[in-house]
Amino acid sequence: MGVKANTVFICFVLYTFLCIPAEGRKQLFIKEAMKNAHWKRSDYDYIIVGGGTAGCPLAATLSQNMSVLLLERGGSPFENSNITDIHNFYANLRDYESPHTPTQEFISEDGVINARARVLGGGTCLNAGFYTRASSSEVRSMGLEPNLVEQSYQWVESTIAHRPAPNEWQNAVAEALTEAGVSPYNGFTYDHIPGTKLGGTIFNSTGHRSTAADILVKHANPRKLTVLLYATVQRLLFSTKGKSRPKAYGVVFRDRDGAEHRVLLKKGNSEVIISAGALGSPQLLMLSGIGPAEELKNMGIRVIMDQPEVGKNMADNPMNPIFVPSAVPLELSLIQVVGITKFGSFIEASSGYGLSSENIMNKGGIILEKVSGPHSRGYLTLNSTNAGDNPVVKFNYFENPVDLQRCVKGIRTIEKIIISRPMKQFIPHNVNLTQIMSSTFQHPINLIPRKTGDWDSLKQFCKDRVTTIWHYHGGCQVGSVVDGDYKLIGADGVRVIDGSTFLFSPGTNPQATVLMLGRYMGVRILREQLGKSTKV
Repeated sequence: MGVKANTVFICFVLYTFLCIPAEGRKQLFIKEAMKNAHWKRSDYDYIIVGGGTAGCPLAATLSQNMSVLLLERGGSPFENSNITDIHNFYANLRDYESPHTPTQEFISEDGVINARARVLGGGTCLNAGFYTRASSSEVRSMGLEPNLVEQSYQWVESTIAHRPAPNEWQNAVAEALTEAGVSPYNGFTYDHIPGTKLGGTIFNSTGHRSTAADILVKHANPRKLTVLLYATVQRLLFSTKGKSRPKAYGVVFRDRDGAEHRVLLKKGNSEVIISAGALGSPQLLMLSGIGPAEELKNMGIRVIMDQPEVGKNMADNPMNPIFVPSAVPLELSLIQVVGITKFGSFIEASSGYGLSSENIMNKGGIILEKVSGPHSRGYLTLNSTNAGDNPVVKFNYFENPVDLQRCVKGIRTIEKIIISRPMKQFIPHNVNLTQIMSSTFQHPINLIPRKTGDWDSLKQFCKDRVTTIWHYHGGCQVGSVVDGDYKLIGADGVRVIDGSTFLFSPGTNPQATVLMLGRYMGVRILREQLGKSTKV
C-alpha cells in the first residue's frame, strides 16, 4: 500500500471510530447484495439463510467466534417509520405494493389472507409486539436445557423487551377477563401462567418498535459478520460424489437485479443454517432437492434426498376477532393483556383501530381469541422454482374438532367480557351483544364463502370468520426433518433453526421463543465447536 493510500485508510479508520456512534459503526457490516460489490464470496464458517426472528440473534451469537454470512431477501428496517412507529402498524401490514415494503402477502388455500416478512428482523418488524415466554412444560417438551433457555431469554429481553403501560381499555379487559373466570390476575410477567396477565412488548414507551435487527446491531462482532440485503437464496449446494450422505458446501442467491452469486463454506465442520421461517425453510429445502421425491421431479428439480416429511404438518393457530365499538375515543394499543384459559384458548385485545370514521360500529377495540396448539395440520408444496414466489400452503383450520371446541369456548368467554361491568364504560348505550356479533360477522376478513347468513351457530362462526395471528409453524419439524440439534436428518452441513421446526406454537405468542432459540442454538453451536466452557 502506497503512502497516499495508507493515509486515506488511516483517516477512514479514525473517522469510523471517532465520528460514527457505536451503533452506526456496527451497521457498516450490513450491505446490499449487488453484482459488483466487494464482499467475500467464499470461506465462511456459517452461512445463515434468513435474517429474521431466529436468524438475527443466531448470527450475532455465532459471529463472536466464527465468520458468518447472513443472507436476507429483504431490506433494512432502520429509518423506516412504517416499521418503527406503532401508529403505522396497520399500514405496515397492509403495504404489499411499495418498492421496499417489508410485507409479502400470501393467501392460503383455506382462503385466509396472511403475511410473511421480507426484511432484516423478520416478523419482529410486522407483528403486534407482544413478548411472552413459552411455558416450562413446553420448554421441557422441546428438549432444551432450562438454564441456557433462561439465560437466552434474558439476553433477548435486555435489548428489546419492555413493560407496557396499559391504557384504560387494556386495564378494563384485564379486569373483565378475571370476572369472566380467567383467573387469577398475575400482574406483569413474561412467564406463561394460567390466568390473566400483563405481558411484555417490543414497543417502548414512545411507541418505537425494537426488532431482531436491533439485537444483531447491538451484539454482533462486525469483524466476523457480513450481512447482505436483497439476497434471495435460490438453493443450497450439495456434494454427493463419493459420499454416503449429501453434504452442503454453499448456496446460490440472487441480488435485486436478478444476478446469481455463489458463496461457499470453509472446509471442515462449517454449515449452512436455514432460518427462513415456516414458509421459507421447507420451500428452500425443496428447491435444493430435499423433499418428497415425486413432488420435486414434477417441478423439474434434481432429487438430492427423498424426504417426504418436508412441508408436512404445517399449522397456523386460528384466530377469531370480535370488533367492539366504543362510545369514547380509544388510544391506540396493541396486544398487552392476555387471558390464558384452562380450556386451550388465549384471549387478547387491542384498541383504537378506527376502521371507519363514519360508523360507530367500526370504531373501538378488538377482543380476539386464539386457539392454542393447534391440533389441525396442513401442508406446504412448491408453486414454482423461484424462491421469491410464495409456496402453496394449506393449514386446514378446524379440521380437528378439538380446535373448534376451543374456539367456541373462547368466543363465549369474549361474550362474557363484552357484557361485563368493566366494559360498560366503553359500549354505546344503544348497542347490544347481538349487534356487536352481527357487525363482526359482516366484516370482510377472509375469502371463505359463508355457510350461513348469521352468527347464531358459534361453530360455524368460528369456521366462517377465521383469520390469522401470523403464528404459522411446521414444515421442518424436530424428529421428522431435523434432529434434536436441529441438524437435517440424512445430510451433513445443514441445520434448520426457526419456527418451521416447532410441533406447536409456544406460549401465547411465539416471538420470544423464536428469538430465544436463535440465541440458544448459537451458544450451543459455539460450545460444540470450541468447548463447553466457552463464554459467549
